[in-house]
Amino acid sequence: MAVNLQAPDAAALHAVAGVRIGVAAAGMRKPGRRDLTVMAFDPGTWVAGVFTRNRFCAAPVQVCREHLGERGCAPIRALVINTGCANAGTGQPGLAAARASCASLAGLLGVGEREVLPFSTGVILEPLPLQRLQAGLPQALADLRERAWADAAAAIMTTDTVPKAASEALTIDGVEVHVAGIAKGAGMIRPDMATMLGFVATDAAVEPALLARLVREVADASFNCVTVDGDTSTNDSLVLAATGRAALARIDDPAGPQARLLRDALLRVAQRLAQSIVRDGEGATKFITIEVQAAASVAEARRVGYAVAHSPLVKTAFFASDPNLGRILAAIGYAGVDDLQVDGVDLFLDDVHVATRGGRHPDYREEDGQRVMAKPEIRVRIVLGRGACAATLWTCDLSHDYVSINADYRS
Repeated sequence: MAVNLQAPDAAALHAVAGVRIGVAAAGMRKPGRRDLTVMAFDPGTWVAGVFTRNRFCAAPVQVCREHLGERGCAPIRALVINTGCANAGTGQPGLAAARASCASLAGLLGVGEREVLPFSTGVILEPLPLQRLQAGLPQALADLRERAWADAAAAIMTTDTVPKAASEALTIDGVEVHVAGIAKGAGMIRPDMATMLGFVATDAAVEPALLARLVREVADASFNCVTVDGDTSTNDSLVLAATGRAALARIDDPAGPQARLLRDALLRVAQRLAQSIVRDGEGATKFITIEVQAAASVAEARRVGYAVAHSPLVKTAFFASDPNLGRILAAIGYAGVDDLQVDGVDLFLDDVHVATRGGRHPDYREEDGQRVMAKPEIRVRIVLGRGACAATLWTCDLSHDYVSINADYRS
């Protein structure tokens, strides 16, 4: 039921030199389903990552943090990604299993154990079927190819209905540079760093400290701007790999034009992936952009935006195409802006001016609100009248299917 979202065209996705991808059916949860992915990187590849702030973080998240070190960036040769089991809430045995998966792949590739990062997604509180994962690794390695981004996007899905992949080609100093990425996520989405799982790579060479900075900046302006249901996952992970295979000098000046061009391309790819997660939100029928303007700070704008985006009453009104728009005003009011002057707040639904000066706009008619609410894509614009800061978030409605999907998730 994805909202204006189609599966990626595999042939149109740019390969990233220095990245090879293989998938396998390891039987992690359902026999015959491709559920194991390996990304292998050429020597010299650096990887940076950001991860969930959920204190109950999964074992693979803990191992990734260890392997990337204090600066969150390190030379990495491979990623191992499984679906079907989150390996979260599994204690010390889960940590041992995550480390063993790294060791197994490292042994097959002839690299160091700390040069492998593990990722898992699926059911929480169940042990990782390590032997199945290990048995599937040779099949994944035999499948390694440069042009397998679409296959990997499909292999990392759980409740997703559409694979999520995006890529761009750009020119820096006369050299063509590629960026490509995949993501998965449809439920338990309110990232506090990135998304459920996201993997982005470029063939540019990037100074490690700048790479770590870029992954944080990209996450904050893309995956940290989406919500489906307000739940921050135990496994949220976003990694950015730079292989350095493009014939381009290493990018090391954060303020330079090269860094700006690369940052913009990374952000475009990440935003497309993040928005595709919302479009494919569990049971979603509407894609909603929430713009909060004239706030005193970006944090304040986000706080107001998330109050609206997380409200079950607002989300169910969107599902029903019911212009019960007082629910939006109520969410703005309880967002935690203690000195908010409601007389200064304006609310717009697409081109319809709904509320002003603390009440209904004199020209607002319910049929105008109904016209907008019936659309599959809707823009909510909130003007706080408090400053010059703004934020944009993306969310979806809340339907009957969301409850059904999550009620039946383990069956």
